[in-house]
Amino acid sequence: MRRDYRKWLERQGSSENTIRGRISETSRLESYYGDLDALYLGDRLAGLVSLLCYSTEDQRRRRPNPTKIPIDGDLRNNLATYKSAVELYRRFRDSEGDSALPDEPRAFAVDPFAVDPFASSDEEEIQRIGLERDLQVALRKQISQLESGLTIVDGGTERKVESGFIDITARDEAGVTVVVELKAGTAVRADVGQILSYMGDVSTEESVGAVRGILVAHDFHTNAKSAARMVPNLDLRKYSVKFLFSDGHD
Repeated sequence: MRRDYRKWLERQGSSENTIRGRISETSRLESYYGDLDALYLGDRLAGLVSLLCYSTEDQRRRRPNPTKIPIDGDLRNNLATYKSAVELYRRFRDSEGDSALPDEPRAFAVDPFAVDPFASSDEEEIQRIGLERDLQVALRKQISQLESGLTIVDGGTERKVESGFIDITARDEAGVTVVVELKAGTAVRADVGQILSYMGDVSTEESVGAVRGILVAHDFHTNAKSAARMVPNLDLRKYSVKFLFSDGHD
């Protein structure tokens, strides 16, 4: 959590009790899901927001707590509070950009091919973010490698929808909008939920029924495969890295 978050809340006119509550909620989220700033750089917190969604239908069916956070009392109301805290922090980051405080170190993406297998979790997160950015840059240059006939239609920038930011928005040969989501490591069930949220947002915004999705990852957990199996308009694609070597004296 950025140290200037409190000052931003003060500028919004929040009371001291509200500020303390929001900071406490944000800190507790970080204790279970890690640094929110790292998550913001990855997907602008869309995955965490999606995880915290718990509907009245979920409550009626007594669906278990989908998060790591131990909760006593009303599960739906508590998760809604945490979701609101994440969305507020995302508003802060969206409004402030990446302007860190003068004495606050920045987290730079590292060479995605120089991955230390014994790296700490923080280092792994930075490497993941760097690799996902590199994947997006490379894929935007050669989108046809993902699927013949695809055309990028987002103007070269991530499209903002209600659930977050779409890595790449394209259109296939039949004119159907295609949502492309990139994951550097192994995609899990939550990642399937994330891209489905994006697809639903696009369907609503464009008032169309047909929207496709392509989830790109290095590998897929069995629970991701099981979830995707029930969505005929969602494709799973694995990526791989090929190294080419040449004489360094040339």
